[in-house]
Amino acid sequence: MTIRRFLAGLLTAPLVVAVLGGTPAQAAPDDKLSISDVTLSQAAVSVSGLATTTIDVTVKAGYNSDHPDDEDTTLYVYLVRTGGTGHLDHVASTELKRTAGTLKNGTWKGPLNIVSTANGTWKVGSVGAGPYGIDIGIDPTPFDGPTLQVTGTHAPQITYTVTPKTVPVGKPYSIKWTVSDSTTGKPFGTPITAWVGIDSPCAEGGGQKIQTDTAGNYTKSYQASDANWLNCFLRYTDPYPSGIGQAKVMRLAGVSATPAKTSAKVGTNVAVNGSVTGPPARCAINLQRLYGASQWRTVNSARVRDSGRYTLTATPAYKGKIPYRVLLPACYRFVTASSKPFTITGL
Repeated sequence: MTIRRFLAGLLTAPLVVAVLGGTPAQAAPDDKLSISDVTLSQAAVSVSGLATTTIDVTVKAGYNSDHPDDEDTTLYVYLVRTGGTGHLDHVASTELKRTAGTLKNGTWKGPLNIVSTANGTWKVGSVGAGPYGIDIGIDPTPFDGPTLQVTGTHAPQITYTVTPKTVPVGKPYSIKWTVSDSTTGKPFGTPITAWVGIDSPCAEGGGQKIQTDTAGNYTKSYQASDANWLNCFLRYTDPYPSGIGQAKVMRLAGVSATPAKTSAKVGTNVAVNGSVTGPPARCAINLQRLYGASQWRTVNSARVRDSGRYTLTATPAYKGKIPYRVLLPACYRFVTASSKPFTITGL
């Protein structure tokens, strides 16, 4: 599994934190790679706050290739969570380089970096040949390896505040990202390096490198069009993202409505046409009539077309001015919005 495929699926769920690794569905494992043994220098570690604890990983393996370019093949070991309540689902070793033997029968070694968000029980689930994080269409090779117990305390959590709380379509906005101690709710008191991204960097890694202030805050301004995509805040622990914040930007659509006639005989159908700016097609759209002084009731419904336009039908029920409006119910990340009221006079 590649970081692109993993994070793209991961970020469809709100505020989930996880990393690449584990034993995914084996669509195309590398048939050149054979693993005979994986060992960890420690079976249990403790890590707190923003710290990183490092242990050694040793892999005995063979890569069945005679191509000169493969002599420098590196490996990555992936661990999958089997218990505990940490924020991560998977972790990965750093790049493991061959330190002994041959390509076809050698030993690869390197560090595994562990963070407090990895609190819980882990098990080596697979090994993959490098490079890491590039979609080469090959999944890691499954391996039933050793277990690691991580005691993680005071894990950092990522929260955010969007301003304005609901962003009108076509308007810019800002997001204040905050990293704090999940146990105490207080800042760590030191600048924190992270990456902020929009769209592709959220699904593939990378983005703009930033530092928070000592209170763990970083505020970024976004263009109106950025609300169409993922907005994320990433913390990395070589080589995997050890913390992911995904901001859900709630938006306010523009709704216009124009009746084909401003008056019609009672019982006559009148087309009400208009457009919706922002939401995707197929969102519901309702024509509402005012009953009494303040009660709006739906009298006709349709779906927004691919063009963003819609057509509803009003049928005057009595003589006199009848107030109507068009309502877009909450749809995807768009909050409920309505047009300006208008009247059709029943004759």
